[in-house]
Amino acid sequence: MSKIAKNIRHLRALESLSQEQLADELKITRSRLGSYEEGRSEPSIEMLIKLSNYFHVAVDAMVKVDLTRTKLNTLMDIENNRTLFPIYLDREDNDLIEVVPAKAAAGYLNGYADPEYFDSLPKMNLPFIPVGKHRAFSIKGDSMPPLKDGSYVVGKYVESLKDIKSERTYVLLTRHDGIVYKRVFNNIKKDGTLILHSDNPAYQPYSLQLHDVLEVWEFTCCLNLSDSRPDELNMNSIMNMLRSMKVELASIKK
Repeated sequence: MSKIAKNIRHLRALESLSQEQLADELKITRSRLGSYEEGRSEPSIEMLIKLSNYFHVAVDAMVKVDLTRTKLNTLMDIENNRTLFPIYLDREDNDLIEVVPAKAAAGYLNGYADPEYFDSLPKMNLPFIPVGKHRAFSIKGDSMPPLKDGSYVVGKYVESLKDIKSERTYVLLTRHDGIVYKRVFNNIKKDGTLILHSDNPAYQPYSLQLHDVLEVWEFTCCLNLSDSRPDELNMNSIMNMLRSMKVELASIKK
């Protein structure tokens, strides 16, 4: 059975709907819905969008993810169901932030809409982070000083590209270059592009077409780990450093 067929059947069962009830909601026949659930035919793009809107699950998740292995109540509902965001909470119901280390960055392009990928990532809690969905990314290269290779940038998810503010820095997931961290100039109204600048003048700015942008995260804070010894830069030590910030901030408040 294909993932699409399995997912439609699973989502219908979660809503306690019969095939006839869901077919009526979608304005199709029961036999047509049955053919989708049995894998005898595949729904059209238009029907996938209908299903996505009805169940509030992203189209790419309907196609690529086995939703029977996902807790749907932990997914973040965002504009137009364009992608899929799992929400992780600690025991005190505080949001946890996924950390994308350098070794996991290569798989991010393929896994950015797959909750199974994010289950495998380390997670942390930063109590001073403002409201919104955040994620931490390992940054490569020397194009954005003072950040150096191996530093981490925590970014807040930007739901709409039109909300990008010129001259601010963002982590972008791009179709061809993967994860990049740049200073962005919003040229959408002028020619439908984003202009990406490096703070290091050795690197030339370049334009990015909107269809090549998969995700955008606005800079919130960073950790520059360039002065640490290689043996100190394992994930456990980084996570301990991040957790210790809670204690430091608490002592400052006192």
